[in-house]
Amino acid sequence: MAGEPLILVVEDEPAQREVLAYNLRSEGYAVSTAGAGDEALDLIRETPPDVIVLDWMLPHVSGIEICRQIKSSAGTQKIPVIMLSARSEETDKIRGLETGADDYVVKPYSVAELMARVKTQLRRTRPGAVGEQLNYKDIVLDMAEHRVYREGESLSLGPTEFRLLTAFMERPGRVWSREQLLDRVWGHDIYVDSRTVDVHVGRLRKTLRSTGREDPIRTVRGAGYALG
Repeated sequence: MAGEPLILVVEDEPAQREVLAYNLRSEGYAVSTAGAGDEALDLIRETPPDVIVLDWMLPHVSGIEICRQIKSSAGTQKIPVIMLSARSEETDKIRGLETGADDYVVKPYSVAELMARVKTQLRRTRPGAVGEQLNYKDIVLDMAEHRVYREGESLSLGPTEFRLLTAFMERPGRVWSREQLLDRVWGHDIYVDSRTVDVHVGRLRKTLRSTGREDPIRTVRGAGYALG
């Protein structure tokens, strides 16, 4: 499904990696995997995930160092990182969190608990992906009912326009390039001409302005689109 959250699993043990990937896909997420830190960094640069599940003990470059690099880069520092580790000492947990990890899970862990922690991070960064209601000024987007309201009036949006508005409302003020919107709304593996984004943004704008209200979407010349 286009627009599904992308979770990156960085784990050097193939069996563990596959179990995590299987369970995440069962929850409806898209999943990419890496068995080493350098491979993970390449994947993050190519297609930034929505959440990173990162093992501490990796060959060559440790999970702690990978986390430090993710959190020190402006382009990736807001991606939630859940650190997995067999180290249960409080000092290790503090070290992981001080490096920038958003959560710390000690092995062995319950898969159900880890899925809940992934959902918690998504609720913070992509609330629309976990069925939350989104609000921006006089616009309400109800994920559970798949409805959009403006000043209490129901608006009729197609599925693509609904996903576009979800992306905008999850991050008001963020400027989205056409390529970023293609990845988020149409999916990472789908080829669609970038001009298609302009067409669907135009349709979304028309609906949002349908009763004479102002256009909340801003065109940023040479960069893309933003809400507000």
